[in-house]
Parts: sequence; C-alpha cells; structure tokens
Amino acid sequence: MGLIIAYIIMAIYSIALLLIFFYSLAQLNLLVNYLGYKKRNQEAPKFNLLDPREIPFVTIQLPIYNEEYVVERLLENIAKIEYPKSKLEIQVLDDSTDDSVNETAARISALQETGLDIQHIRRENREGFKAGALKEGLKIAKGDFIAIFDADFLPSGDWLKKTVVYFKDREIGVVQTRWGHINRDYSTLTRIQAFALDAHFTLEQVGRNAKGHFINFNGTAGIWRKECILDAGNWEGDTLTEDLDLSYRAQLKNWKFKYLEDVETPAELPVVISAARSQQFRWNKGGAENFRKSVWSVVSAKNISLKTKFHGVMHLLNSSMFLCVFLVSILSIPTMYIKEIFPQFDWVFAVLSFFVLSTVILFICYWFTYKSIQGSSFDNFVDYIKLFFTFFSVALGFSLHNSMAVLEGHMGKRSEFVRTPKFNINNITDSWKGNKYLAKKLSPNMILEFALMVYFLFGMYIAIPLNDFGLLPFHFMLFLGFGFVFFKSLTAKA
Repeated sequence: MGLIIAYIIMAIYSIALLLIFFYSLAQLNLLVNYLGYKKRNQEAPKFNLLDPREIPFVTIQLPIYNEEYVVERLLENIAKIEYPKSKLEIQVLDDSTDDSVNETAARISALQETGLDIQHIRRENREGFKAGALKEGLKIAKGDFIAIFDADFLPSGDWLKKTVVYFKDREIGVVQTRWGHINRDYSTLTRIQAFALDAHFTLEQVGRNAKGHFINFNGTAGIWRKECILDAGNWEGDTLTEDLDLSYRAQLKNWKFKYLEDVETPAELPVVISAARSQQFRWNKGGAENFRKSVWSVVSAKNISLKTKFHGVMHLLNSSMFLCVFLVSILSIPTMYIKEIFPQFDWVFAVLSFFVLSTVILFICYWFTYKSIQGSSFDNFVDYIKLFFTFFSVALGFSLHNSMAVLEGHMGKRSEFVRTPKFNINNITDSWKGNKYLAKKLSPNMILEFALMVYFLFGMYIAIPLNDFGLLPFHFMLFLGFGFVFFKSLTAKA
C-alpha cells in the first residue's frame, strides 16, 4: 500500500514539475522574441492627425464602481486629454451604489460646462459587471474607436495621439499600452506586484506580439476598434477576465493586436494585501475560466500556426502554474521521506533539476525585463537579485490562495466580480487607513497559510535527521512566503 501511495505522489510531483519546466521554456522563447523585436526598426502606417479628414472619432469609456477616493483624480486627468473636442466623447459608466454617485455627477456637470462631451451613464443593476457596463455604453457610443481606462489609471495628455494613429491599418483591432506604477516603491508588496507586471508587459506582451502570437487586451489602458468588438461577439460577462475572453475571440477572427511598450500608462497598485488578494483571485480564476472557454477553439483553429497554438495554450494556462507550484511545494516533504524509504525512486529526483532549471530560466528572463525599465548597472543587478527572490518567495506564499481560484475556474464555479479597492496612494507618506471599501473580515485562507508556514518550517528541520539539504532553500522561501502573506493579512485586516 505504501509503495502505491509513493508511486502516486511521485507521478503527481513529476508531472507538475514538467509542466512548470514547459512554462519556463515558453518564457525563454518569448525572451528570444523580445530581444529580436527590440533590435528591429518598426514601421507602421499611421493616421496623419494634422489632417482633419484623418482624425477618427474616439469614445473614452471609464467603467467605475464605488470609487470615492480616485474619481476626482480620474476625471481631472481625462479632461486634460489633448484631442479635438468635436471628435471626442467620454462615457462615465457608473455602477456605483454609494455616495460617490453624487460627487461624480457634480464633477461631470462642471466638465460639461467647459464644452467637453462627457456623459454620466447609470444602470439599474450590475448585470455582467464591468463587461455589462462596457457593453451598455457601446450601444450608444459615437466613436469608431473605444479607449478604456479603469478608475486608477492616469494617461498622459498625448495618449490618444500616440495610440489611435495605428488604426490606419484596417486589420488592427486593438492597441494596448504598457502599465506604469505611480506607487511602485510604497512597500515590499507594491514592489513585488510591479516586478511581476513589468515582466508581463515587456517579456510576454512584446514576445508574443513580435511573432504574431495571441496577446490580450489588459482591461484598461488600451483602445479597441468598435467594429472589432462587435465582430468578435461583443463583451461577455461569463468569465471574471472579460478582457482576455474578448481578446481571444477577436484574434481567432483574424484581428491583429498592436502592443506599444514605449507608451506607459501610470496606475496605482494595491497597497493592502486584502486588495491584492481580491485582484489576484479575479485574475487567476478568470484565466482558468478562459482556458475552459477558449482552449479548444485555439487548438482546433485552422487559421493559426502550431507555435501560436502552443503559446496560446500556455498563455491560457498561466494562472494554472500556481496550482502546479502548490502541488510541488506540498509534495516536496513527502518526497524526502519516499527517497529515504524507497531507494528505487532515486532516479525520479533527477526530475527536481527541472525545477532548478526553470528557476534559472525565469531569473534570466526577468532580468532582461527588469533592466529594460530600471537600468543595467551593477547596483541595479544587486537590487534585482534581492527583488527576484523576494518576489519568488511571496509568489509561493500566494500559491494556496491562487490555486483555490484556479480550481474554481476550472470547475466552472461562478462568483461575483469583486473590484479591487482603490486608495489614491501616490507616495510613501500617504495612508490607506480608514478606506471604507476594504474587506472587514479576515480571509479564511489565513489559517491554512499559517499552517503551511509551520509545515515548511518542519520541512527545513527534517533536512537535518534525513541528511538531505537539497530542498532546504526551497522550503526556506516557502516558509518566508507563507509567513509574509499570513502576517501581512493579519496586520492589514485582510
């Protein structure tokens, strides 16, 4: 019986390690694409905005829901967009249920008096959540192109001039820009989030787009061709990441996406771990939901290459890597005992080298993305090493939380779209205390996260009697990661 259990554990452990390794190889291929693309001189047809006949009509959509702390900043910033007023419409898609509605209405009224075409659009219910709001606004949108900004984004005044020009190419359905971070250095939590997002917005988006593989509109800081949205079947609210869903449906219908790494759109990162939890849960569950919804369409598509299919499947499986990492983590301690009791399994532990190799590959890939934004000096490299292992540890600490989200997504369990609370945090002296949108209850996952912290402390201890120190660094990072998530959650009322 014990041998059978050992075989089952080793099979799951090995499969999870191999999936992580394949994911890292996909990232390495994206790095090659990224570096090659950076060296090429990119030319593309563009609208001549000096010619009034070529200036397209644009609708800016601002989907908001209970954004008391940032709505004033949002509207003031959007009002500064440099674009002919006769060719610009702004829709404030306000699903709010609190007192912010009155403040928003007053500010919109004041902006209307300046001659700005801005409308306050309210719905009777939140059906379809953000996707529903965008779809509702699209029904009456005047623009041929639809720019979308979440409430915490602050596009520069010339943002439209830098993006809408690329739609002269009739095949382009979306232009997406890179996210920036106005509060990157606020805390360890914000630095880690910025680090992970920077990797996505450089390595992944550029690496995929460079070779014509599928990328995704990131829900904000991008602009759609209205015809593309309608041709792809319009917004649907049956997943928590409606942006990824519509992106894949559009690209399966041969629409091209244009990614602009050099156009940065600043935004605010969650500063409290409860807010980061809700965002991570939505993104990871939505990724798994979209895998269920779209993977067969990608695999069976006749109009895309085998390599594009591979990267599409790996893209849709991104969030599922957390489940693989969690399984490897949990099973790493039993495997130490199996190695001790059943010598015939010694060969299986060569599979562990795949995890080490995967980590090295990711370390190299993320360095190139880090230095493209932060610089490549020796001091920056030292900072990168510290940040990479901090990020790696905390990502491990989030693996339980995110694995639950992934499992819910794969099983088809429906849940409400939970928005990420905004704070209007711009620098280290600003405080999030008293934010009324914060979750008041402690996350039930905290008990398990504390137990896992103790579990991996035990994993570090048993290395001594077993005289097996190969997994000690891994267990140390797991101990730190789950400890960070637990104590941050406890002190921040997660």
